[in-house]
Amino acid sequence: MQAKSKSKPDAKSDAQRRLFGQLLKENGFATEDQIQEALAVQKQNGGLLGDILISMNYVTDPQIMQVLSEYLGVEIVNIEDREVPGDVINLVPAAIAQLYRIIPISYEQEKQVITIAQANALAIETLDDLRLVLKLNVKPVLCHKDSVARALEKYYPKKHESVEQLLLEFKEDKSYAQSVSGNYIDIEELKKMASTAPVKKWVGLMFLYAVLDKASDIHYEAFEDSFRVRYRIDGVLYERVSPPRELGIPINSRIKVMAGMDISERRLPQDGRIKLNVGGASIDLRVSTLPTKFGESIVMRLLDKSAVSLSLDKLGFRSEELKNIYQLLNIPNGIILVTGPTGSGKTTTLYAALNYLNEITTKIITTEDPVEYDVDGLIQVQVNPSIGVDFASCLRSILRQDPDIILVGEIRDEETARIAIQASLTGHLVFSTLHTNDAPLTITRLIDIGVKPYLIASTLECVISQRLVRKICASCKEEYEPSDELLNELNLTKAIAEGKRFFRGRGCSDCRKIGYRGRMGIYEIMPVNEEIRGLITEQASTNVIRNVARKNGMNTLRENGLKAIFEGQTTVEEVVRETIST
Repeated sequence: MQAKSKSKPDAKSDAQRRLFGQLLKENGFATEDQIQEALAVQKQNGGLLGDILISMNYVTDPQIMQVLSEYLGVEIVNIEDREVPGDVINLVPAAIAQLYRIIPISYEQEKQVITIAQANALAIETLDDLRLVLKLNVKPVLCHKDSVARALEKYYPKKHESVEQLLLEFKEDKSYAQSVSGNYIDIEELKKMASTAPVKKWVGLMFLYAVLDKASDIHYEAFEDSFRVRYRIDGVLYERVSPPRELGIPINSRIKVMAGMDISERRLPQDGRIKLNVGGASIDLRVSTLPTKFGESIVMRLLDKSAVSLSLDKLGFRSEELKNIYQLLNIPNGIILVTGPTGSGKTTTLYAALNYLNEITTKIITTEDPVEYDVDGLIQVQVNPSIGVDFASCLRSILRQDPDIILVGEIRDEETARIAIQASLTGHLVFSTLHTNDAPLTITRLIDIGVKPYLIASTLECVISQRLVRKICASCKEEYEPSDELLNELNLTKAIAEGKRFFRGRGCSDCRKIGYRGRMGIYEIMPVNEEIRGLITEQASTNVIRNVARKNGMNTLRENGLKAIFEGQTTVEEVVRETIST
């Protein structure tokens, strides 16, 4: 007993220096082959090694917890049987607790130490963020993620307040002013400022706020005497709390450092990437800088891979539309195009289709700019025009890789279109996107870029045009009577609207007084049958093709938008904004 007691500290410190997988093997929980198999999966798909081993049924949750405790030198606690005082719970805002999946369990006031139970013990950066946000020393302990989830429901029930108040409080607190004052032009000084606690805290809170608000983009913009932050939420930009003027340039530099950019370069646009782990979800930020009159404008596109549904039946297709799409996806070769403006969800629709077709017997290769989703089983190629790797050159190489299905991120020119057509003619199913206003206009666009009509007619199988409209918030949805002016926007008369019900969101805390929460797709699906192939070959006008497609059963974007209005899913204003009368 005595020898065991003496060796315990040495064993703990030694365990911290060893690889996690080696420790699992030494404890007899996993074999070398199992660990190597899990590491291969981790390399391809990411994730935590422990979670992967559990999913493979090689180890159990308690075994992983035991090894993590030894590996990190962190105590395991059971929070199920204890009652956490309210004053301790109140030390951590609900938004922060929910986002990081943590529970405060005790507080030592004299030492200013708060003990935090966390589900993801390997998220070391979480502790740094919490120290900045809470202004306390943080002591981590290990707890099973299911216990943390139950505790969050118990202590923070339906509390979704944002970190806006934290940002406002921080903006009013001028204790940071001295730490970031000075000459911003000196690069070395700027690097130091970008690493100060106030700057790190503001950037961290800005990201937290964006994730909580489910923003798709963060716009950080420089003006003559101020900096502005705007978030794009459900397709619309909203201004949020702006940073103090003193922190503006250091925050700019902090973002560039995190994205792997050159902070000394302010005259040229730059692109970078930031990876975050927030609330157990992997968040990718694509960062773009643009030099402007008063400084650099930074736009960050957030991609929460855990929040995206890559299932066709979750995208808003109606049952008859879904039936048609499933039939189309079973064709052996041809081209299927998805069209719409930037941000209309084209990539998500294409990946949902590929996910449906993704089987061990089928080889699928994609070429994209950039690769937005990492999907197991797909061969994905990143386009890099700066070194000559464009869509056309990638596509030529892909055809030598014996694929069954090919995704071309976008058809931008005649060469890419020509190679895609050749691929379909040689027995491949090809997916791609195009920027057009509706499905019939796609034919005109392809002819405009130089594709021969007879080639379009012989290879094109279907065009799907789509838009995203905001959904009415379910918590504050109410029926109302629209004005005549509003009905006229949709070319609806009182007689047509008779008996139809119209809804809107009055605004509540759940939707942050906006009246909308989330988005849904509306679609225009044009299968290319023999009649339409003949029209394409004859180079018939867009209106002629549209009328024939509608006669064959195609609903236009506006018509599907009207259905969504009458079903109480969206509003008149949204459909008017996103569709045109045809």
